[in-house]
Parts: sequence; C-alpha cells; structure tokens
Amino acid sequence: MKQRNYIFILLIILIFSITGCSNNDKSNLSKEKNTHKKVELTVSAAASLQDALNDIKAAFQKEHPNVVINYNFGASGALQQQISQGAPVDLFFSAAEDKFDKLIQDGLIDQSKGKDLLGNELVLVVPNDSNKGINSFKDLSRINKLSIGTPEAVPAGKYAQETLENLNVWKTVAGKVVYAKDVRQVLTYVETQNVDAGIVYKTDALISKKVKIAATAGEKTHAPIVYSAGVIKDSTHPKEAQLFYDYLQNENSLKTFTKYGFKGLE
Repeated sequence: MKQRNYIFILLIILIFSITGCSNNDKSNLSKEKNTHKKVELTVSAAASLQDALNDIKAAFQKEHPNVVINYNFGASGALQQQISQGAPVDLFFSAAEDKFDKLIQDGLIDQSKGKDLLGNELVLVVPNDSNKGINSFKDLSRINKLSIGTPEAVPAGKYAQETLENLNVWKTVAGKVVYAKDVRQVLTYVETQNVDAGIVYKTDALISKKVKIAATAGEKTHAPIVYSAGVIKDSTHPKEAQLFYDYLQNENSLKTFTKYGFKGLE
C-alpha cells in the first residue's frame, strides 16, 4: 500500500514538472515573439530629402527588419507646426535651422539628440526647351510667372525671397510669383511649364530630366542652408528612433546624401 502511494506521488510530481516546462516554453516563445515585434517609426522630413531618404530606408530595413519607417514629407515649417501641436512623430529632419531650433527651445527635441547634418545649394531652374533666355536671376524680369515655395512655411521659398531681395530683383518679380506648398511642387510647376522658372534646391533640380539649371545663387545672397535631424522627446519608440538617427549619420547614408547632391557639413 505504501509503495502504491509512493508511485502515485511520483506520478503527480512528474505531471506538474511536465506542465511547468510546457508553460515555461510557451512563456519563452512569447518573449521571443515580443523581441521581434515590428516597431513603426514616423519620420517627418523636408520634401527635398525624399529620394535620398527612400534609398536609406531600404538599406536600413534590410539591416533592421523589425523597424518600419513611415515618412511624412512636406515643408519644414508645416512639419514643425504639426509636431508643436502634438502630432505623433519620432524623428524630425528639417531643411531650416530656425524651425528645428524652435522645437529645441520648446523642449520637444533634446539638444543632445539633434544635429546639423547636411547642406544644399539654391538654384534657378527653367524647362529644358525654354526660349526665354534666362541665364541669371536678373533675367527674371523677362518672365511672366516664377514659382517659389511659400516663404513662411517653405525654407527654400524663404531663401529664394532673400536671394531676390539681395539681388534687387524681388520688387520686379513679386507680382509674378506663384507660391507652392513645398519645393517638389515648385519643380512640378516648372516641369509642366505652368511657370517659366522656379527656384529650388540643387538636389531637386538634379533628379528631374525636364528642367535645367539656369543659375546658382551665391552663398552670400541667402542664409546658410542647413538640414538638421533630431529625435522627438515624446517618441513612443525612443530606442528605435535613436537607432535610425544614428544610421542617418553613418558612412553609407552620407554617401547616399552626397549622391543626390547634398553637402556634408564636416
């Protein structure tokens, strides 16, 4: 009788051991699944960065398949306002220092997690088959329509107005200006010949086969063009946001930016 009781107790212990192992295995599998759970990042970036950032995204996601990058491209001023108003953004890549600095001042970006990363040039573009004889900014007096980004929201538009004012051309062309929501829209207006000329970044001009560069603005005609990137303090995925922020600064990413015409600042 004692022996039967002993065997019965052993069987119960064995059953509990097996059940415990099974539960542990399920728990470990669950933890493993959570480790590889996909994380989605929202990156708000200046429209002029679109092509370079799409290349960088493809390379990044090959190395980090569990991190999905969702871009929100637009004018830096509009993007900055969205973030200020609480839009759920993880990282901001601005084409204007003042828009970026505003978020630092407002405590939305930690200065230690932000950096001036790239430079660019401002150019005057015309359609490939233009016969207006536009070879300089001063030739703009001959045209009927000129497109620039809205200066209050689009950094390229602000730089464009500064340039035209410093070259004493603004008063002549102010009534002919067609404002656009970002530089890509300016480029589209020129490509479709809805305007005679447009002022965009050099990087935008280089991606189009339908326009040609008529002139490049001198560096002293406008404020320095600086692109700044930084992690938003309220990011719901700060670790992954920092990972992508660091990736933007590695050698391969900087080569990609250079390929598209951006200039490094160091």
